[in-house]
Amino acid sequence: MTEKRFDLSDHRHNLFYNGLHEAFWGFGIAFHTTYAVVPLFLKMLGAPPIIIGSAAGVFTACAAIPQISIAFLGQRIRNLKKGVMVAHSVMIPPMLLAGFVFGFLAPSGPSAWIIYFSCFVLFSIGVGVVFPIWADFLEQVHLPERRGEFFGVSFAITNGAGFAGGIVVKKLLESVPFPSNFGFGFLVYGLCIFLAVLLFFYYRLKPRKHEDVNRDFGLFRRQLSQVLRTEKNYRRYLYSRMLLAANYPAISLYAVYAHDKLQFNVSEAGTFTAITVLLSGISSFLLGKLGDRIGHKHVFVLVFLGYLGAMVTALLSTKMSHAYLIFVFLGVGQGGFLTTAMSLIFEFAGEEGDKKIYFALTDTITAPFVVFFIVLSGIFIPIYGMSMVLMGLGVFIAFGVIALAFFTQDPKSLSTQYAPPESLM
Repeated sequence: MTEKRFDLSDHRHNLFYNGLHEAFWGFGIAFHTTYAVVPLFLKMLGAPPIIIGSAAGVFTACAAIPQISIAFLGQRIRNLKKGVMVAHSVMIPPMLLAGFVFGFLAPSGPSAWIIYFSCFVLFSIGVGVVFPIWADFLEQVHLPERRGEFFGVSFAITNGAGFAGGIVVKKLLESVPFPSNFGFGFLVYGLCIFLAVLLFFYYRLKPRKHEDVNRDFGLFRRQLSQVLRTEKNYRRYLYSRMLLAANYPAISLYAVYAHDKLQFNVSEAGTFTAITVLLSGISSFLLGKLGDRIGHKHVFVLVFLGYLGAMVTALLSTKMSHAYLIFVFLGVGQGGFLTTAMSLIFEFAGEEGDKKIYFALTDTITAPFVVFFIVLSGIFIPIYGMSMVLMGLGVFIAFGVIALAFFTQDPKSLSTQYAPPESLM
């Protein structure tokens, strides 16, 4: 009996359920954004500047910690649905704990930020558990020739739901006393993750080829190093991402920097979230489609030009309309980043390459540079002020854009793809 092929109807079926999954995820994440909600919450809890400015970077760096190990162990997973559901469930307990503590116990004082930040770190590590397995799962639920569309539509829905979430965040922060207002938001996020995970039941997966499981971590490590040695273009991409890691502390500083300059009500975090996710949804869809046509590397350059636009606007801001414009540019950057970064990883890996390896390598190698820029920002903000630090970060981002635009080729245009040599198989 011939095994049913994965076709366009399966792709569209999965796109429908992935859209529902991303709707729950997008609505929930509005209550815990690392560019608005988290930095302002930490500031109100009295956290030091280095901690406030680290939100987006710590999220990325902590998410990188488990990825190499999970990529190795993930080779043993035979039931991908079960695997991706278990992996996503790891994120729920720390979010619910933060929600319960700040929603109902409402701690205050100099140590309160430590309680929340500990939950935030555990949640971020949980995200790292998800990424490699999720990458494998996503490869099995869409057609490669419609990849940009699949990610673009999915993340557009994420951000459309996030827009609604942002409006609710604003109302919640205005109507409930601090810190319970933030805590209840974290509980909403935890519930949304749970509902999003349940939807994985309904996906249709491609038939998987039988593969021998590699149980030798030394062999797996040699496969990682083989990718780095032989994939020159991928190395150039990593060099650009190292420089572009300066963007992470910058993202976490915009809301706080604008608050210091303009002294707006903290409930504006909801407005910033709504603006960001609305533009992010539009950007995700349009740049995903554009990437399918002209190449995702070229679109990735546009993404970081959007991020630079956010930085320039922040530095020149003098009124609330400028503050809103920061998050317009940020939304363009973030929406395009989600779609394009994932599409690029799939293209670097090729049809036969192990996507988990490329996801794990990218995040693990760039993580130390994220930490470096966070520490550097934390050291120099008290000395030179936030404006000078943002300008310095902007210089690194500009060099990263140049490295990406002029020294990295679009992987789709290259005919050679990575395949582990026979000695490593």
